[in-house]
Formats: sequence, C-alpha cells, structure tokens
Amino acid sequence: VARLVCEMSNDEDAVRIVRYAALCCEKLAPQVIHAALLLCEKPDSQVIQENMQVFKETWEDRVKLLTMAVDSMISVDDFIAVSEAHIQEDVKTGIQAILQQDGEMLDRTAGGIRGRSLRICDVVEGEMDQHPPNQYTENVRNATRKLRENVLPQFVARAGKIVEAICESENAGTERDTDQDVNEMIDACQFVHDAVNDIRHALLMNRNPEDVDSDNEYEEDGTTTVLADAQSQVSDTDAMNQQRIMRHLPEESKRKIQEQIDVFKITQRKFEHEVGKWDETGNDIIAIAKHMCHIMMNMTDFTKGRGPYRTTMDVIKAAQEISDSGAKLNALARQIGNESVESETKKDLFAYLERITLFCHQLNLTSKVKADIQIVGDELRVSGLESATSLIQNAKNLLNAVILTVKSAYIASTKYRRKETNKPSLVEWRMAPPQKKPLVRPPQKATGVVRRASEKRPQPPIQALSEFHVR
Repeated sequence: VARLVCEMSNDEDAVRIVRYAALCCEKLAPQVIHAALLLCEKPDSQVIQENMQVFKETWEDRVKLLTMAVDSMISVDDFIAVSEAHIQEDVKTGIQAILQQDGEMLDRTAGGIRGRSLRICDVVEGEMDQHPPNQYTENVRNATRKLRENVLPQFVARAGKIVEAICESENAGTERDTDQDVNEMIDACQFVHDAVNDIRHALLMNRNPEDVDSDNEYEEDGTTTVLADAQSQVSDTDAMNQQRIMRHLPEESKRKIQEQIDVFKITQRKFEHEVGKWDETGNDIIAIAKHMCHIMMNMTDFTKGRGPYRTTMDVIKAAQEISDSGAKLNALARQIGNESVESETKKDLFAYLERITLFCHQLNLTSKVKADIQIVGDELRVSGLESATSLIQNAKNLLNAVILTVKSAYIASTKYRRKETNKPSLVEWRMAPPQKKPLVRPPQKATGVVRRASEKRPQPPIQALSEFHVR
C-alpha cells in the first residue's frame, strides 16, 4: 500500500521517506518471524523472551513511522472514503461467516471493523489538532467521540454475543438459526456505518461543494442516502438537480467524460497562453473571448457534477449567452477584416468566423444535457454520456476557433490594416501586466515526517578552520 501511494504522489521528499520506512519494515519482518519461532521452541527461556520483546517494540516503532509517513501523503477525505469502503467489505465477510457458522472468521472480521473505526477516529482527531478550535472542529470531535465511546462498545458487545452463540452451537453440534444472527449483525454494523458517515459529513461541512470530489456527495443534512435522494428526484421532476445526477454516472461513463475533459484542458491552456497574454482593457475581442472561455469551463464542470450550473436549463441559458457573445465577436472581428487589405490572413479570419457561427449553433443543440435516472429494484442507473461528451467536444472546438480568430484578428489589425483608413483602430493590442505577487511570502507549515538528519546545523569552528592549509 505504501509503495502504491508513492506511485501516485509527486512529492519527492515524502516519497523518499515512505520508501525508506517501508524498506525498514521489509528488512525487519524476517527477523521478527525468526524471533517468534525461537520463542515457540523455548517459551521458558528468559533471554528469548527479552529478545522477542525487543523485536516487538522495534517492529511497532517502524510500523508507526511508516503509518505516519503514509498519512502525511494522503488527504483525510480520501482516507475516510477508502476506510468506509473497507468496512463495507468487512460487513459482507462477517455476514458470510455467520451463514457458514464460522465463529473464528466472524470474530476476526468484527475486530477488523473495530480497528478501522478506531483508526478513523485517530486520523480525524489528528487532523483537527491542526485547526484552531471553533464550532467546526467541535462538531467533528463530537462525531468521532460518538463513534469511539458510544457506537463501538455496543458493536463489540453485540458481535461478541453472536460469536459466542456460534461457538456454543459448534461445540454442542446443533444448528443455529442464522437469520436472526444476520439481522443482529446488520443492525450492529449499520450503527457503525452511520457514525462513520456522520464523521465524513462533519468534515465536508467546512469544504466548498465545488472542491469536494464527485465520488463523495456533499449533503448538508448529512443523513439522506443516495438512493433515497434519487427516488425523491424521480418523483419531483420539476425540482430535479441535474448536477447531482451527473455525479452518479457509472464509473465507465465518468472515465470517458474525464478523457474528454483532459483534451479540453489542453485547449484551455493553449487559450490562456495565446489569448491571456493580451490586456482586455480597450480590446473588446479579448474581453468577449475570455468571457466565452469562462462560460465553457463552467459547462464542462457541469458534466462532472460541479460548478455553478445546477440544472440543464442553466446550461441552455449559458449556451445561449455564448451564442450571443459569439455574434458580438463575429461582428467585431468581421469589421476588423473589412478594414484590412486583401491577404491570406483576411481569408483565414473570415473562415474562422464561420467556424464560430457553426460551433455556437452546435453548442446550442448539445447544451440540452439529458441525465436520466432510473431505479431498477435496489440498483441506481444513470445515463447521459453521449450528450455530456458532445457538449465537451463542441466547447473544445469553439474554443479552438476563438483562439485562431484572435490570432488572425491581431495580425489583420496590426500588419494588414489599410493605410488610407483614417479611423482609429477598433481595438488596442497591449500586453497584459504580470500578475501581482506578494512581497513577503507567508510562512509555510512543515508537512510530513521530519527527520533530525534533515535539519541544518551550524558548522563547528574547528571543522571550518581545518579547511585551510598552513604553508
């Protein structure tokens, strides 16, 4: 797991620390095993017991260091999401153990659920220690306290009773009614799942909804499940939140949408390089182009369930606004082309303007992003891939046409303008001033594990003098 985290991180210092900690654990593991085997051979030997104790303490220290190093690279939101998924898998394993009347597996699974829950409490409380005390941190601490002090003891007690009953039935050679045990286990696990959900929701209360990953739904009430929310949306079509439905597209659809968005991001960076360098003051072409790009970014965010647009109607209105802006850009750039001499640049400019008209029309058609939701039994099915990918592709094509139009308009306005034209230029091409940077950078908090070897220490005077040679 530690090495997998290193593959997904670009923090070189943190990766180096994690790899070193994992290597230490890997080298120590065979020695711990041999020490334990020796203890099994001679359990009464005082020397071997002390040897085992030393290896035990060393192993715990190394694992603790590895855990701290990995924690420094993983956000608490991702950690809770993964831990919650593991708990759900443990619940399935526990139910399977009850059906198979395997008390040992059930006991081990219940211990795993308890351990993961306590680990969530420790990580979240450590995260809250880095925040100043306020109402937000108090709510999160209350949620972790509820899980640690109220829910987990009840879960351990109820799971322990089921394990004891299964073991007694095994010893007596009698069959036990598994339905009652399964229902009891599900009820006990439901309390743990709800408590972990409360912790996650309490953490998300301090986040901007647009910054929360689409896999983790942001819900202000903290109690509504995805399925119940989908049912309410199906029954109330007038108030349907299409953005929230887009978050629950199938994983394969999300992957395909992300591929299209990655291509759009490349075009966006090209736009920022070519168009963002011009000052929009006194240049309506640049101002209109930047406004169109901003709207298209919000439209692509909608396909991922983010951004300011909540419903399909918002996207349709945005497409209409882009179309109006495209008409203004078209009229202004065409006037610049009419004031320039005949050249290949003028022909290219008019050709790009035709593209803008075409892509604006296509964007109006594809802006009706349709996200249908159906509930078949207990399964939630959401569709809307084709319209979403078409929207992103048309936005990318329009953005490319805007980039080419701006470049051609600049060349036509500055290099091929008619000399007999006495009117002042319609636009002023000035480079945008560089962005302001703070004169004093705020101090940054050190993150991750800091080793003493990495600290800078003053050079001893004797060592400094020894560098000089006496002749």
